[in-house]
Amino acid sequence: MKERVIFHCDANSFYASVEVANNPQYAGKPVAVSGNPKTRTGIILTKNHIAKKYGVLTGEAIWQAKQKCPNLICLPPNHKLYSLYSIKLRKLYEKYTDKVESFGIDECWLDVTETIKFFGSAQDLAYKIKEEVKSTLGITISVGISFCKIFAKLGSDLKKPDAITTINKEDYEKIVYPLPITHIIGIGKRLELRFNKLGINTLGDITRLPDFILKKKFGIIGLNLKQKLLGNDFEIVKNCEEHEPPKSIGNGTTTILDVYSKNEILCVVTALCDEISSRLRLGNFVAGGISVTLKTADFQHFHKSNKMAYRTNSLSDLSKNVMQLIDSFWQYNEPIRAIRICSFYLSNAKELQLDMFSNTNKNNNLNSCLDTIRSKYGYYSIAPASTIKNSHLDLSRLENVSL
Repeated sequence: MKERVIFHCDANSFYASVEVANNPQYAGKPVAVSGNPKTRTGIILTKNHIAKKYGVLTGEAIWQAKQKCPNLICLPPNHKLYSLYSIKLRKLYEKYTDKVESFGIDECWLDVTETIKFFGSAQDLAYKIKEEVKSTLGITISVGISFCKIFAKLGSDLKKPDAITTINKEDYEKIVYPLPITHIIGIGKRLELRFNKLGINTLGDITRLPDFILKKKFGIIGLNLKQKLLGNDFEIVKNCEEHEPPKSIGNGTTTILDVYSKNEILCVVTALCDEISSRLRLGNFVAGGISVTLKTADFQHFHKSNKMAYRTNSLSDLSKNVMQLIDSFWQYNEPIRAIRICSFYLSNAKELQLDMFSNTNKNNNLNSCLDTIRSKYGYYSIAPASTIKNSHLDLSRLENVSL
């Protein structure tokens, strides 16, 4: 069996790099994409390599970053621009193989096993792609080359920016096994702590842990991870025309002012559910479950989820279910600074079984009218009355997240 050649291409400091590429006056200067202090989202979302040299960190407050780097240029996020660049990156990769699988907005795996013969060696092709991205889009990428997805991803993380790293079958143990366990995809802080309690600190330590312990402590996930680290990762790179449907569609916002009363919370919930329902209908989905997360003024998180009695993509149904869920655990006795809602258990709307007790036809007619108006005059041409009355809460900055 022919050994696979997998690339993982990771755009360096993607948001900040795109901003610099579109604004030549920022070239050679420290740049960060950040939130807005006035709307209480004043943190660094990403920074370019120059800002990183000053010690600017993702997630820290803007004022902290500017103490380290007084000349830091902070720009608001422009998600439409980043999405456009993401599409351009994919199209560029698809010139070299039809097996291109996205991992987030700025990363892709490429399986070039069958096409590499037309372009020389793996190193030659990686260099060609890297330089073409630089010359056509004005940003840089790091490329990991390996025989499987997990090590290709690791390779692109090991050397940044504008770099190529190869991890072969002959030397992967020497490169991979001394690394801390957080270097591999899928291991975050919580999992790291669980491994550390067992004396597991490096990726090599995981491969030496007996299977029965891994299964007992981490289940099938632990066993699969060990096999991948042993070089037995046979996960394919999906064809560029294959699009996996989202598992959930969510929305969240941090309000300018704390919300306290049930009416104010209902206003935020309505605005969030309005976008969720619109995106569900756009994707031809209905949701069977809903979850809500409340963040208080002192940054405590409260979360609850529930399966709904019937599947829906209606604004009124979703907002009603969310408020019932909030009523079940919240006393409306503390100020709320952020609310996040997520719909899950998604299925095809065409397969929806009608519920005799719901106002399905009435809701469908209303939703259809909303979608028609918005498609013709823009999303914000029409909105629920409660969100207009409470415009002081600034609900125009809603996140849109599909998982």
